[in-house]
Amino acid sequence: MSVELTIDRLGAQGDGVAETPDGSLFVPFTLPGERVRAELDRDGKHANCVAIFDPSPERVAPVCRHFGACGGCSLQHLKVPSYLAWKRDLVGQALAARGSDVPVEPVRPVPLANRRRATFSLERRGKEAVFGYRRARSHELIGIEECPILSPAIAASLPALKELLTPLLSGRREARVAVTETETGLDVVMEGARPPETALAKLAAAAGAQGIARLTAGDDSVTLAPPTLRFGRAQVRFPPGAFLQAAPAAEAEMVRLVREGVGKAKRVADLFCGLGTFSFALAERATVDAYETDADALTALEDAARHATRLKPMRTHRRDLFRDPLGWQELKPFDAVVFDPPRAGAAAQAEQLARSKVDRLVAVSCNPGTLARDVRILVDGGYAITRVTPVDQFLFSSHVEVVAHLTR
Repeated sequence: MSVELTIDRLGAQGDGVAETPDGSLFVPFTLPGERVRAELDRDGKHANCVAIFDPSPERVAPVCRHFGACGGCSLQHLKVPSYLAWKRDLVGQALAARGSDVPVEPVRPVPLANRRRATFSLERRGKEAVFGYRRARSHELIGIEECPILSPAIAASLPALKELLTPLLSGRREARVAVTETETGLDVVMEGARPPETALAKLAAAAGAQGIARLTAGDDSVTLAPPTLRFGRAQVRFPPGAFLQAAPAAEAEMVRLVREGVGKAKRVADLFCGLGTFSFALAERATVDAYETDADALTALEDAARHATRLKPMRTHRRDLFRDPLGWQELKPFDAVVFDPPRAGAAAQAEQLARSKVDRLVAVSCNPGTLARDVRILVDGGYAITRVTPVDQFLFSSHVEVVAHLTR
């Protein structure tokens, strides 16, 4: 059914929202103030815009020709100042919902062509193959020939990756392909495919010609140049599929904010440290204890620390901080603590931090909702929020990175 609507606001996922007598109706790719015609979905809660009668003055041309079909981006059509203000409001609203009504700094922007990791899908359709992203609000896969948010190296590799990897499907209909740009080339991990035993070795020369440093599929891997990354003064080996901040520009800003947050602390705990994104930067000024549950990531960090120079002492600890958070008594030696958990947040660890006497805390999160919950626990324990800074690591999406400083 077709209806005419006026869009009232942007929702938390970036959709335009029209308030109707039957409730909120979510219309992707529309903006507040626009009068549109939309086709209602069966669920009665969503609609697809088919015509815009009164475009918003905030509307701009998208930077990608796949926008509107590809489900990766939701807000390429909004002017940058308004887009960044919307992201800032997401953070402020999440904190306010938990009773933390504090100022939020302007969002730190990140440029196009800066994302160094992405996950694609590869699907066989008869004799053809499709390599790309899912269509917006759909399981349908659409082929991607460009992506302006990706690093030039990854963007340029898209056609070659499709051609190179399709033979590895080996009868399977679909696979996920994670691509990460490292200093020595692309690290490509193909999940859901079990290629013939010698298939990867046969592709080695072609992979090298496309700038691939390592190709992993199933239990097999071929390495042409060991993938490495630089964190501060350390060169770190990159394990297949390891976590990495999505954009170098965002990472650099986050590192700067973390260092400012710990101030002149002499001993720092870096919780959920991963490969050492923050650990190595912190160790330029302070002794660092790095905690992580992923064995491969921790081994890579340890190896890099042994070869790095001009750093303060670093100690590593393998520990599942969800099941076994660092207790408040164990926190006594530290002047500052940095914690950067996955999207689920770190409520159990926050409860122990709230009982501690650590002077400075820095919370880093890609989920404003769980950050707000964890920060509320800390505030209830006597901490004060002194700074909240969003970083636009995930361009044109509803996701946003946040760094918060707290002190006793």
